[in-house]
Amino acid sequence: MPPKLILSFDTSAAHCAVALVCGDEILGSRTESLLKGQAERLIPMLEDVLKGAGKSWSDIDLIGVGIGPGNFTGVRIAVSAARGLALSLGVPAVGVSVFEALAFGTKGCVTIARDARRGMVFSQDFEDGLPVGDPVMAEGLAAPDAVIDPVAIAFCAAGKDGGTPPAPLYLRSADAALPSDPPPTILP
Repeated sequence: MPPKLILSFDTSAAHCAVALVCGDEILGSRTESLLKGQAERLIPMLEDVLKGAGKSWSDIDLIGVGIGPGNFTGVRIAVSAARGLALSLGVPAVGVSVFEALAFGTKGCVTIARDARRGMVFSQDFEDGLPVGDPVMAEGLAAPDAVIDPVAIAFCAAGKDGGTPPAPLYLRSADAALPSDPPPTILP
């Protein structure tokens, strides 16, 4: 069986990161720092990586996507795009947490931490690259907000079952509040 062609991406922070991997070979990878505009840049970046490798959308076997935790809107952009692409292409999409991607290839016991803002940290423990326990949010010093390697997302996705569509990994509720005004009255 030939190796799977995996398209992966992440927009969970102030970046848009994409990669194309076939087996152990990295066919293309690109990352752009973006404070906003990930939704507008994601598909063109994916198309550029595919074109640069001489591949098309129909060649894709699997989609790997960063599911967070991270920026609420950024996580929703990536997960929505992955689910839409998977549906339209007829291929599975697999969610990979920020923690799994950052822990990929590590040996021994490590704790992966990411800045959750407001004096909080998201973290998860790993043993030889495999999660030990659930991710948590706790008080702590700010952790570095590293760009997530889309190649690591692809390699992590390759080892997962694609049976369940990806879903955002939120460890904190959204900052948005419900409107305080009553809804308008609709007249018959």
